[in-house]
Amino acid sequence: MDKKTYWDKRFQDEGYVWGTSPSQTAARAVEIFRKNGVQRILVPGSGYGRNTKLFSESGFDVTGIEISEVASEMAREYDPQTRTRSGSALDMSFAPEQYDAIYCYNVLHLFREKERKLCLKQCADKVRDDGLLFFVVFSEKEPSFGKGQEVEKNTFESRPGRPVHYFAEAELRDYFKDFQIIESGIAEDTENHGEGPHTHVLLYILARKPG
Repeated sequence: MDKKTYWDKRFQDEGYVWGTSPSQTAARAVEIFRKNGVQRILVPGSGYGRNTKLFSESGFDVTGIEISEVASEMAREYDPQTRTRSGSALDMSFAPEQYDAIYCYNVLHLFREKERKLCLKQCADKVRDDGLLFFVVFSEKEPSFGKGQEVEKNTFESRPGRPVHYFAEAELRDYFKDFQIIESGIAEDTENHGEGPHTHVLLYILARKPG
């Protein structure tokens, strides 16, 4: 099952999969972006808009990119202030603009290694010089670490068509070695879906593209 089919089916079956409350990391990003004079934000893998809505309602000019047509339609209704474009984070050539910042939440870890590096390159190309990149990914401390078939090192497929890579902090920082890393660390996010309330143990990184 390819990614588009997987996510279309999941959003079709489950609707607002993760609820409508934004991630705590999005609230943190709002603070950081305001302090740095950010106006235009790109959100790859924007889903049905639970995080983009926080940004758009906070006064930012927001563009979301989402592979699932089902989620894109949900987002246009839930967060009409954001421009939601249908497409893949692996090929954003259809979005020629550059942005002041990128917020990428729980997307980078959904690819195998070659595609993870391509995703980051696509994002780097879309942020202006001196622009900010705020990424959030699954960590090795995530409770689901090790579940499913290991398809690459620390990458497991517990559902067909959805590989998940679990990052160590040093590995995540290495991905951003060509950027100015401002900070990185653990971020915990509480969600209520699937089997009920649970906490994700995530890693975040904030970096600046060299000018």
